[in-house]
Amino acid sequence: MSGFAIFNIEIKKPEQYKEYIEKVKPIVKMYGGEYVVKAGETTIIEGTWTYPRTVVIKFPSYEKALEWYNSEKYKPIKQIRLKNSIGNGIIIKGI
Repeated sequence: MSGFAIFNIEIKKPEQYKEYIEKVKPIVKMYGGEYVVKAGETTIIEGTWTYPRTVVIKFPSYEKALEWYNSEKYKPIKQIRLKNSIGNGIIIKGI
């Protein structure tokens, strides 16, 4: 069963956020992740979708997604995202 990291974010400092985008890609790949959605046009059909940008990353397993998110390699890169955006994130098992 695959694992998905799903983030709904608003970038507050686009120039600084570019560093995150550059640095996160190789770490995602290292853990077998692939981007399924990066931003894109959205239409809210139910409820509230708080922020304008959605990112979905598919990993080989739920455990691999958690391993990526909690890794020492991602930890300093995650701080770049947190300093330059606000949002919500989940890791979920999927098919």
